[in-house]
Amino acid sequence: MSYLLSATCAVPAAGAVLTAALPAGTSEARRRTGKAVALAVSAATLGLTVAVAASFRPGGPRYQLTEYHPWIRNFGIGFSLGVDGIAAVLALLTAVLVPIVMLASWHDADPPSSPANGRGHPRPEAGGEGPGTPDGTFENVRRTQGFFALVLAVEAMVLVSFLATDVFVFYVFFEAMLIPMYFLIGGFGDRAGGPDSGAQRSYAAVKFLLYNLLGGLVMLAAVISLYVIAQDQGEGTFNLPVLADAIASGKLAIDPTTGKLLFLGFFFAFAVKAPLWPLHTWLPNAMGESTAPVAVLITAVVDKVGTFAMLRYCLGLFPDASRTFGPYILVLSLIGIVYGALLAVGQKDIKRLVAYASISHFGFIIMGIFAFTSQGQSGATLYMVNHGISTAAWMLVAGFLISRRGSRLISDFGGVQKVAPVLAGTFLIGALATLSLPGMAPFVSEFLVLVGTFSRYPAIGVIATIGIVLAALYALLLYQRTMTGPVKAGVEGMADLRLRELLVVAPLVALTLFLGVYPKPLTDLVNPAVNATLSQVHRTDPAPVHPVAATTSGGEHE
Repeated sequence: MSYLLSATCAVPAAGAVLTAALPAGTSEARRRTGKAVALAVSAATLGLTVAVAASFRPGGPRYQLTEYHPWIRNFGIGFSLGVDGIAAVLALLTAVLVPIVMLASWHDADPPSSPANGRGHPRPEAGGEGPGTPDGTFENVRRTQGFFALVLAVEAMVLVSFLATDVFVFYVFFEAMLIPMYFLIGGFGDRAGGPDSGAQRSYAAVKFLLYNLLGGLVMLAAVISLYVIAQDQGEGTFNLPVLADAIASGKLAIDPTTGKLLFLGFFFAFAVKAPLWPLHTWLPNAMGESTAPVAVLITAVVDKVGTFAMLRYCLGLFPDASRTFGPYILVLSLIGIVYGALLAVGQKDIKRLVAYASISHFGFIIMGIFAFTSQGQSGATLYMVNHGISTAAWMLVAGFLISRRGSRLISDFGGVQKVAPVLAGTFLIGALATLSLPGMAPFVSEFLVLVGTFSRYPAIGVIATIGIVLAALYALLLYQRTMTGPVKAGVEGMADLRLRELLVVAPLVALTLFLGVYPKPLTDLVNPAVNATLSQVHRTDPAPVHPVAATTSGGEHE
């Protein structure tokens, strides 16, 4: 038995404990040590995740590198891990983004007066600001080590969620990741929103927690019910492959009405996390009040667990109910696409604009999943990866922009390209990727989703293209209003991207361009798992409406 998956999950967890345990203090050297340790741990995790992807054989069994460690034997619970192609690419996405997030937030948890900020005013470089205390004992309230430990804890829990093949283990970590995210949103938020930003951060953090806890409680009831039904029929286990095979073979029979209720219990939790309209309302608050790097963790990493779980658990455990509710979910995703894009067009706050744009993009992802075609589901999986990369690039550059100006309002910017051309150029690349410009990674994903949806649901596929038009509108309008025109007051002395910031953005831009012209490395990993998922729900790609007629060797129709 290989222990590679266990190591991949254990390293960031151990790193979080180690980073949090490092001595705290007001000296820059101690803070720098904590940051360096956390960054080294995230780099080691990336190396392990690359090894996992390299060890995966697309032509082999669906779940590979499997491990099983008994946990609660009486209830058939074990710490079982396994990776398929979908989990492999999403684990890679997580491992790539976490060190980038750390570099982007390098000074977010430093004291406002720290020389490392290099500015002499209380606003760290990526937009965050600590609560401080009247006597200046900043470190007693908010330690640099604590911030980076929380980021590593989120990474560990997300990786377990992607790699777990036990329903109960998945549920535990699916819920547990809410705790570090709550503190990252509420305790390390953005102060660029105004004097009442502390109350706004608290509201956003509590709303995030309550929405997701509610979804988790509904899912818990469904998880327990599934176990009771399985136990009554001699399959008392939480092991996902065992349960899925038993359901597919008919060995485990679930009453259709009960199956629909269980599906809704799981789906509700995942739709909140994703988020899907109308369960999306926590996301604009959470992203708006977080620092830009934490906002990237939310939408590019944590939220992907929701859409991933729809593929693995909803479709794998409840194939009949998935087919029954599929058309209704497509309608919700279509509403989310148009609704999110329309609200993005009307936003005055840069970060809330990116948040509503993400809601629109998640609509495309969920639409691809429930179109039940190989193109749609392959596109949806690629969309998860490509949206994570492109949104990370756009949001992080936006964070650098906001921190320099001290405002999130679009109206406070103008003419940035004249004083900071590199910053403006990278911001433009992020905007073009977001609107799915051909040649950039999201275009491939969006094209596959639309083709896959159109082949089964032509009307929904056609209406969904409205989202593409609106994406071009909100992305290009934002660039025009902030980067072009006369230089506004407060923008004149804006610094261009520094070396550390270039190191943050460069790999994201490179991946966006590379995957835009050569997505094959990802599709080779993803397609076998997609085909297995379609087989579970007893779906095949629709036959062409106008098949090409066979011809004889002489060129005449038979």
